[in-house]
Amino acid sequence: MSNNITKEKANNSLPLGGVRGAFPILERKIYDKYPLVYLDNGATTQKPLCVLDAMREEYLNVNANVHRGVHYLSQQATDLHEGARERVRQFINAGKSSEIIFTRGTTESMNLVASSFTEAYMKADDEVIISTMEHHSNIVPWQLQGIRKGIKLKVIPMSDDGILDIEAYKLLFSGKTKLVSVTHVSNVLGTVNPVKEIIRIAHEHGVPCLIDGAQSTPHMKIDVQDLDCDFFAFSGHKMYGPTGIGVLYGKEKFLDEMPPYQGGGDMIGTVSFEHTTYAALPYKFEAGTPDYIATNGLAKAIDFMEQIGLDNIEAHERELTRYALEQMQQIPGMHIFGPLDPNHRDAVISFLVHDPSSSAVGPSLSSPQGFCPPQNGGTERGLREGAFIHHLDMGTLLDRLGIAVRTGHHCAEPLMNRLGINGTVRASFALYNNKEEIDTLVAGIKRVSMMF
Repeated sequence: MSNNITKEKANNSLPLGGVRGAFPILERKIYDKYPLVYLDNGATTQKPLCVLDAMREEYLNVNANVHRGVHYLSQQATDLHEGARERVRQFINAGKSSEIIFTRGTTESMNLVASSFTEAYMKADDEVIISTMEHHSNIVPWQLQGIRKGIKLKVIPMSDDGILDIEAYKLLFSGKTKLVSVTHVSNVLGTVNPVKEIIRIAHEHGVPCLIDGAQSTPHMKIDVQDLDCDFFAFSGHKMYGPTGIGVLYGKEKFLDEMPPYQGGGDMIGTVSFEHTTYAALPYKFEAGTPDYIATNGLAKAIDFMEQIGLDNIEAHERELTRYALEQMQQIPGMHIFGPLDPNHRDAVISFLVHDPSSSAVGPSLSSPQGFCPPQNGGTERGLREGAFIHHLDMGTLLDRLGIAVRTGHHCAEPLMNRLGINGTVRASFALYNNKEEIDTLVAGIKRVSMMF
């Protein structure tokens, strides 16, 4: 199959025509027996041949360090690297390519903002608003700034079905609020947060916004100018690109005033033992040799997604999610976390299944989301660990059937505490998944449940 997936071919039928042929790994047999059913896309996606071929081609024929070389190969490599920056700018509709900073991933992007923004704009007892459903990458960096500089966190509460309380959010602002930092899509609940409204409310208070787009960028069209976010972070490896490359978009007015995150080569204007000046944006924040091979790979991943069409990808994954929710709710004892309306969730489903051998009290399965009424002042949600097949057991046994899911707290322990559990099983979908794989997952869950 050609690596050039055209929109016409992609639209033939779900799952996006013959797009699976671009991912040879999907033909693997697990334990030399079962076809691979890869449903761990929220952690990382598989890479199409066009991305791998482009990176191999550059290593073989264009490999040279960028920016500082006057020779032919260096100039070619620089053109590819800076062309990738412009490609990213177009992809998220940023105003300037100088507002696109290459990082190692969403985590580094969030840490960069936490460090540099705090240094530029915050002092002891200033506040950052985050939400209950944040990934650790949007919690721990701010806690580190709390230790170093006395920064305080305020947390947006959520409802039992995983929806942020916007009215409570409005009440969190004070004269000390300096930044709002929230996830676009929960990596556990799949909740698609109303970030445009969250940003608008923050701006009414004169407060800028950082959006964690790690779980949204692979699944929907992003327009940072339409959102009017001040910062936006995402990772290449979750959107069919290579590992170790990510992006931080930031509005020029903030990036200009923020100090560098790291020091070294390529981020300087002049250096003496007495004084150093810094390079212009975006290079001020890109110390050292960048992963110029990976930036080219990221650009090719963007080409791949756009050839298929972001609207087509979103529609396909929404239909998969709807189908999965519908089928999984038929499993006895199934407990799905987050909103059950596929219009309010992205392509991820976290779940637990009641353990029929357990005498522990389980969730109220008669309620739409399966949540028990809040107990102990609302800090305990009535879910009992002993009532469920342990997420690790479920994930391990599904793996023996060739089904790759993720188990644990998913780097969201505060959210798990809010739910009254210590982990879930998570199935997450991508453009190459199909309904037959959902059927295999459902059959696998039923089979594992019967073992108990």
